[in-house]
Amino acid sequence: TMYKYIIFDLDGTLTDSSEGIFNCIKYCLDRLGKPMPDLDTLYKFIGPPMVDSFMEHCAFTREEAERALTIYRERYGTVGLFENAPVDGAVELLEDLKRRGYITAIASSKPERYVVPICDKFGFSPRLDVIAGSENGLNEEKADVIEKAFSRLRITEAEKPETLMVGDRKYDVEGAEKCGIKCAGVRFLPYAPEDELAQAGAVAVCDTPAELKEYIFSH
Repeated sequence: TMYKYIIFDLDGTLTDSSEGIFNCIKYCLDRLGKPMPDLDTLYKFIGPPMVDSFMEHCAFTREEAERALTIYRERYGTVGLFENAPVDGAVELLEDLKRRGYITAIASSKPERYVVPICDKFGFSPRLDVIAGSENGLNEEKADVIEKAFSRLRITEAEKPETLMVGDRKYDVEGAEKCGIKCAGVRFLPYAPEDELAQAGAVAVCDTPAELKEYIFSH
């Protein structure tokens, strides 16, 4: 089967959003009088739903984590979301896929109201067919936003073998698997633990956009 639909994660895959995320975590934990985690731990906040990260890395209850997310967003929604940069070669990657006739989408756990302006700012939007994010980022799994992209792209059950997820964390691989599609892992940025993607079952692990294109064009 040749791939036809390519669905991308956003944070850590097409953008380096670490600066804004770290600044907003600091803003939030300062307000709550909690200590800031070390850098290795902070990198683990990039990708998964923020509530889960606060529970796992700050030992918050769900209620405390949801409160923390509200404070985090005070800064993220105005300033933090633009403390962000496209990954080198991201626009060219989307451009090349479109030129070859692939149908492209974003499926991000970030709230869609943040995903759209980021894609606009970095010039991704004209090169994407669909941009899907979460409703509010609270109780949606990665699989939910992938399903949202499916429905907007009108992907049928029969087209799932022609659909590829591209992401930088195990959550992308696991979400794709739940939705019945394959996932190619990318390590364009050095954040995810070294062997996380392969262990999660990614069909390929690509270190550069060129490697990813090579994988997609040859399958």
